[in-house]
Parts: sequence; C-alpha cells; structure tokens
Amino acid sequence: MATFLYKLGRLTFRRRGFVALIWVALLAVGILGAATASTATSSSFSIPGTEAQRAFDLLEERNPGSSADGATARVVFKAPEGEKVTDAENKREITGIVKELRSGSQQIAKVDDPFEAQAVSQNGSTAYISVSYQVNSMELTDATRDSLEDAGKDARKSGMKVEIGGDALQVMPHTGTAEIIGVIIAAIVLVITFGSLVAAGLPLLTALIGVGIGVSAITALANVLDLGTTTSTLAMMIGLAVGIDYALFIVSRYRAELADGREREEAAGRAVGTAGSAVVFAGLTVVIALVGLAVVNIPMLTKMGFAAAGTVAIAVVIALTLVPALLGFAGKRIMGRKARRAGEPGNGADLTKSADAKPNMGTRWARFVLRKPVWVMLVGVLGLGAIAVPAASLEMGLPDDGAQPKSTTQRQAYDMLSDGFGPGFNGPLMVVVDTKDSSDGKAAAARVAEEVESIGVVAVAPARFNKAGDTATIVVIPKDRPSSHATEEVVHDIRDAGKSIKADTGAEVLVTGATAMNIDFSQKMNDALVPYLALVVGLAFLLLMLVFRSILVPLKAALGFLLSVVAALGAVVAVFQWGWLGSLFGVEQTGPIMSMMPIFMVGVVFGLAMDYEVFLVTRMREAYVHGESPGQAIVTGFKHGARVVTAAAVIMMAVFAGFIGSSEQMIKMIGFSLAIAVLFDAFVVRMAIVPAVLALLGRKAWWLPRWLDRALPNVDVEGEKLQQQLTDPSDSTGSGDGGGEGERELARV
Repeated sequence: MATFLYKLGRLTFRRRGFVALIWVALLAVGILGAATASTATSSSFSIPGTEAQRAFDLLEERNPGSSADGATARVVFKAPEGEKVTDAENKREITGIVKELRSGSQQIAKVDDPFEAQAVSQNGSTAYISVSYQVNSMELTDATRDSLEDAGKDARKSGMKVEIGGDALQVMPHTGTAEIIGVIIAAIVLVITFGSLVAAGLPLLTALIGVGIGVSAITALANVLDLGTTTSTLAMMIGLAVGIDYALFIVSRYRAELADGREREEAAGRAVGTAGSAVVFAGLTVVIALVGLAVVNIPMLTKMGFAAAGTVAIAVVIALTLVPALLGFAGKRIMGRKARRAGEPGNGADLTKSADAKPNMGTRWARFVLRKPVWVMLVGVLGLGAIAVPAASLEMGLPDDGAQPKSTTQRQAYDMLSDGFGPGFNGPLMVVVDTKDSSDGKAAAARVAEEVESIGVVAVAPARFNKAGDTATIVVIPKDRPSSHATEEVVHDIRDAGKSIKADTGAEVLVTGATAMNIDFSQKMNDALVPYLALVVGLAFLLLMLVFRSILVPLKAALGFLLSVVAALGAVVAVFQWGWLGSLFGVEQTGPIMSMMPIFMVGVVFGLAMDYEVFLVTRMREAYVHGESPGQAIVTGFKHGARVVTAAAVIMMAVFAGFIGSSEQMIKMIGFSLAIAVLFDAFVVRMAIVPAVLALLGRKAWWLPRWLDRALPNVDVEGEKLQQQLTDPSDSTGSGDGGGEGERELARV
C-alpha cells in the first residue's frame, strides 16, 4: 500500500492543477444539486421490533390515517390571578384559537376543544388544547410549527399565560455558531502548531471542501433516500473532525520530509506513502464505527451512520489527493517564516528538529515515561478507573419537556400542566387492545381497563373502538412524570397484566404512546450497546493487527479505548445524572442519560481514538522496523507525532466543547461527552498509558506468530518495503511479494 500511495502522492503533486480542478468541480456539482433539490423534511422515525411500534403499526393497519404515531402538541392556558379560563372573555379567546389551529395546517389531524374534551383543571385556572398531527414530529414542516407557535399570541394580549408543550416543537437545534467557533479555534491551534498561515489554512480548506461535498450530496439525495436534516448535522461534525485530522497528518509528515532534505515532490510522495497509509486505516476504523450503527436496527440511525461514513471516505480521498496537490501550490510558504529566512528546511515552529537541537516536549515526555512506565500506567489506569465508577449507576432514557431550560415554552407548559392536572398528564399512555381473536371484544377491553385501574394510575379513559370493532384504545394517565421510574414500572406492569388477559380472553394488549415509545427506544439502545461495542472493537482489532503486525498492540488499543469510554460515561453520569458540577456546565435538571448518547459517543470517539492510535504508533512501528530499539522507537514516535496528535485532540475538544453552551440538554450532553472522551483518550490513554505499556512489553509488543504473519497480507503501512525500494531500487527481491517489476517501475517514477 505504501508503494501505491507513494506513486499517488507524487502524481497528484505533479498534476496539481488537474487534481484541484476535479475537486472544485465536484464541490460545484454538489452545491448545484443541493440548491436545486426540493426542501427536505426530517426523516421518518420507527423502532422496529418494539411493542410500541407494533401498536402504532396495528392502529395504522386497522384504522388507516388515524395518525397513531403522529406528533402531538398541547397549547396550555393559565388565567390571570383571580380569573378562570371558563370566564366569558377567556373562553372566547380559547375557542377562537381552536378554530385558528384547525385551519392552520394541512398536517393537522384533530384539534380538541378543551371545554368539550373536559380539559379544564378542577379549580378552573388551567386548560389545554390537544392538537394531533398526521405525521410524527420529525416530519412536521416549518410552516406547521410556525402556525402552532403563533396560535397563542392573541390570548397573551388578553392577559392569559399561554405556553406550548408536546413533541411537535422538538427539532434538531441548529449548530452553525458552534461549528464556526470550532473552526476558529482549530485555525488558532494550527497556526501555533505549524508556525505558518499557509500550513494552518491547508487542513482547514481541504476539510471544508470535503464537508461541503459530503453535506451537499446528502442534501441533494435527502428526499430520495429519506435522509432528513439531522443526517447532515452528524456528517458535518464527523467530516470536519476527521478532515482536519487527516490533512494535519499529511502536512506534518510532508514538513518532516522537507526537514530531512527531500525535494518537494519526493517529500509529497513519501508523506502520502507513510502518513497516508495511516490515514487510510484510521479512516477505515471510523467507517466501521459509523456503519456499525446498523446493528441497532433503527433505520434513522443506520442512514445517518452510512451518510457520515461516506463523508469520512471523502475526507480520506481528499487527504490522499487534494492535500499533496495543494502542497505543490504552497511551495516554500508551507514552512514558517523563520525557517524560510534561515534558509533551513525547518526550525523554531517546525514539527521536526535536527538531532543536535533541544529535544521537544514529545521527546522529553517519552523519555520520562520510559524511566517510570509502571507509575505512569498505574496513575493513568487508576485515575480513569476512579472517574469511571459512576458509570455503574448509568440510567438511560429520553428527556421529556421537564428537562428543558426553564425559559423555554415547552418547560413552562410542562410545569403548568403538572400544577393544574398532575405530573402524569405530561406523559399519557395509550393502551391498544387487539380484540380480533377475542370472542367478546368489549368485555376484553373492560377487563383491560379494570386491570389498569388496579395498578394505580390517576385516570383511565373509556375504551374507544375503531369502525370494525376489532381494535380498542384506552388512554391512561399515570401518577408520575413521563421519565420517572414509577411511570416505567406502570408500563411494564400493564404489559405483564396483558399476558394473562390474552391467555384468558384471546385479546392482545399493547402499550404505546410517546412515553412508552421512549421507554422502548431506551431499552433497545441499551440492548444494542454491548453488541455494537463488540462489533466495532472486534473489527478494529483485526484491522489494527493487519496494520501493526502484532497481537498485543491492537489489544492494548482496544482495551485503552474501552477504559476511556467508560471513564467518559462516568463523568457524564456524575454531571448530568447526579448533578456534580452541574451549575458549571449549565445543567438545570438532572435525570436519565439520553439513551442515544452512549452509542453515539462510542462511534465518534472510537474513530477519533483510532486516528490518534494509528498515527502515533505507526511512527513507532516505522522506527522499530527500520532498526531502532523498542524504547528508542517510542521516543521517535513521540518526537514526530506527539505535537500533531496533541493539536488534533485540542481541535476536536474545542469543536465538541462548543456544543456545551447549547440551551438544549441533549446537545449539551453530547458536546460534554465527546469533549471529555477525547481528553481522556488522547492525553491519558494514547499519550501516557500506551507508551508505558509498550515500554513494559519491549520487543514482545511487536510479536506475531509466524503462521499468522504468513497468513496476513502485508499492507506495509510503516513503509518498510517503500524504504527498501527507495534505498536500493535495483533490488528485485523486495520483501517477497512485490517482484522486481514493481520496484523497477517505482525507480522509473
């Protein structure tokens, strides 16, 4: 592989004008396709295999167009002090809003008048309008949401307090500001790292081009493939992260080759042949992690994973082709001004220094670890282990409106309903009774209502049958808030009772509704976490074994990743579930950890962690196979790679930390988890535990059974064959699998 990439790097360097033109043309085509594509809505959402989804599907089958899985909203009214919502003027205002909502959008299925639906509190201070939609919340248009938000403006003028709750207003927040802040911080870090504006701007430019192509393609195909608007957000986040990282690796290696006295074209070829090999395999690990989201069996997540994986693939190809092409345009400006003035390949701000220069920070740190490997390893492992302790208390769920900031209309509507009707009103359950196989459907439905009442709930509405009379729905109001353990127990108790009811009457009992869907979704994500971890870690282990020709190095990489992930989960639990330092991060309401967060964090951080592992340890492996001792190879790897990995990690932490300032609890939690996970993995695991373990293992770290060595293809990531060929191009023996023709062809290049 190194030989092929070496040729590719030199070719794109020579044909830089043509290569740059191709990528610009691809970006233009993508932007044109996105601009001419019809506006996309959010993708459809379903959770195959869950009871809540089966109930939704049953209702849609038995009563088409019933919008059982449609979005809901509650427009909540509270009368001024000393008044009631039933007073003539207030009642007239509310009735007018009911009419306004009914004509406000074609996506509306039903709007209930609170005075007809008995949706008025006992003291008359509070009332709510229930709004049902034909589509779920992720498919609502902006116009529909706008009409809902505008509904209460007139009533507010009359003195009533009007707030809107429900899932109809749940949208993925825009994160453009956070991305801009991340790019600015990335630019600052790159300038400090390289000491050159040109060298700093090149990774940013190529990353933005890659993200632009990927996001444009997603936008253009959104309606065709039902990708939705949230897919591009994930692709942008991941694509920007790896795009900067990969270009950073290539540029830093190119500068190192120039510092060794190579000509520019030769330096580009060697940079792509060595660092480019690491980029390819690092990219493969990210793709594995993202495509592996398919094991969760949630179509929306699967599509998001595949789309983001495509963006990562684009970032890899750009790093291998566009980066060396732009290096050709950059000329000597790729080096810092001091280096150019001194007439040397590099100095001061350069990433590499001569043997006589003062050792850099990476070299000094590596030597310290070699002197005290046991202490470094113990401090790192025990420290992360202590932080990981809270992860044992991890509770997953989906946040309801009660987790929203107190300033939002959703949170205020939630509190108004809790005060006026009880906390359970915010999460009603829908019990679906399939009486098709029952001899007496009405009796079976009555039996279900009795069983549910005996469980201990606030209210059980009378059963309502469809036109065919074979399916009944019963609305149940639990005592506690939707995300509470008590409400989850109620759902499980109803389902347990349904088993005996089916045995006695033949009627099947299913529990659904937004609250039950959230419970099932959390359970599905929880069940998928271990298989997902096993898949991505297992495949990456095999991939890294191929890269490093070792068993212990990939094992160490996988175990280190698991340690950093568990520690990050522990930190998340401590802050967002227990409330430790919650005020520092703007956590207003503690509660269960968002069920999607652990798998999302595993996928993203795994890819980035393997980036750092591959780039850092590949330099060690390269030095080792070129004759250095195991200890000196560690020092060499840190000398050339520590600064780059540090810069990449700081950039990613800055990008992710920008999301902590979001008002959305979900975005805040994701930003915190990703930033803290990168901190632990890059600086504790990769920079401390990894060299300590390698120092203790010595030559054993690079051991591979001979039979396995013969069975595995030699991908030559460290460039051993390439080095041999460049040193002695007349050698036709190579390393046994290339033959003389390939070497002679390389010599002619």
